Amino acid sequence: MDEPAREIVAFDFDGTLTIRDSLTAFLKWRAGARAYRRALLSMGPQFAAYLSDRDRGRLKEALLVRLVAGEAREALVADAERFAEQVFERFIRPDALEAWNDWANAGVERVIVTASPALTVAPFARRLGAERLIGTRLQVDLNDCLTGRLRGENCRGAEKVARIRAAYGEDVRVLAAYGDTSGDREMLAISEMPGYRVFRRRP
Repeated sequence: MDEPAREIVAFDFDGTLTIRDSLTAFLKWRAGARAYRRALLSMGPQFAAYLSDRDRGRLKEALLVRLVAGEAREALVADAERFAEQVFERFIRPDALEAWNDWANAGVERVIVTASPALTVAPFARRLGAERLIGTRLQVDLNDCLTGRLRGENCRGAEKVARIRAAYGEDVRVLAAYGDTSGDREMLAISEMPGYRVFRRRP
């Protein structure tokens, strides 16, 4: 007898569960405002290319190469933990957290599906009690140091759906999905109850 399809609810992270983009906030916090600004100013060619290719993954790589390439993965993990500890209470939207907890009370598996690196979102996911985290993966070298490059695709758009199905199977039931940008459109489209920009409150 066939097993029933897995049932989940999928939440985007940045701008949906949180009030702002967590990766840029983390990188600025870690590098300092001046170094972060220098990194952005050096990315003129990448911003120009983005106007035609709209490839957010390349922009993300360009920034990561400038700010974390060569860093030990373990050090970034530790910094991500400290960052989450400092900002969690003022980053998470109260109305999103209420919906998050309501789904937990209903016994539904909650999944964060984010374009931000899973490595930097993981401390937030643990604090929220997420059953699973699906995020962009970062490449490391043989010494377990970050290269600044992505491992695989940037987890947005169609890649979010592909990663959900890879984790749960083609017949997964997405009872609800929440997002706030065009990068969530495909994930919302496969859900039975799509929620686009439904969370507005700030801590």
